[in-house]
Amino acid sequence: MFPQHGTPPPFTPVLLAGIAARPLSPRLLQPLVDRAFRRFHQTQPDLFDRLSQLSDPTYFIDPCDLPFAFILDADGAGANVEVTHEKTRPTAATIRGPLMSLLDLLEGRIDGDALFFSRTLTIEGDTEAVLALRNAVDGAEVNLIETILPSFGPLSRPLHGLAHAGGRLFERARRDLELLQSSLLASRHGGKTP
Repeated sequence: MFPQHGTPPPFTPVLLAGIAARPLSPRLLQPLVDRAFRRFHQTQPDLFDRLSQLSDPTYFIDPCDLPFAFILDADGAGANVEVTHEKTRPTAATIRGPLMSLLDLLEGRIDGDALFFSRTLTIEGDTEAVLALRNAVDGAEVNLIETILPSFGPLSRPLHGLAHAGGRLFERARRDLELLQSSLLASRHGGKTP
């Protein structure tokens, strides 16, 4: 299993994909992450300019349902992301939660306070750095798919279709896994959901 911190990850397709991806080296993902991040950085320079004003704009972002984490150095023009198997590293702040919750937060589809108070999201370290990141992201109006896909040139159109089809399949699989989990929990508790 992945090293756990706090609440266990939800039973979702991301968790199952994460279990399957455990043997992969972060070096295999790094070029893809670099390409996507370069495009994101080009389209959101104000976000990184705001964060570069912090004394240490580095963040350890840990999707708890994946065997990988990301170290974001958000220092202006030199900003970059490193993929790692580590589950902790000294940075200004650590942000930990399920991948889809982190993406929803980045794209402004969900309230960070609600995630924090429901314990879906945990934060450690410099709260000023976390608030600066939240404020920068809130003002950025991020759409990851529309931002990142053009960096793939002629492949961007088929990848766009694939991303939308994948989103529909993911949502169906998520609902099926929730049903399976409810059924398993009900059978464990004598036919009643806990």
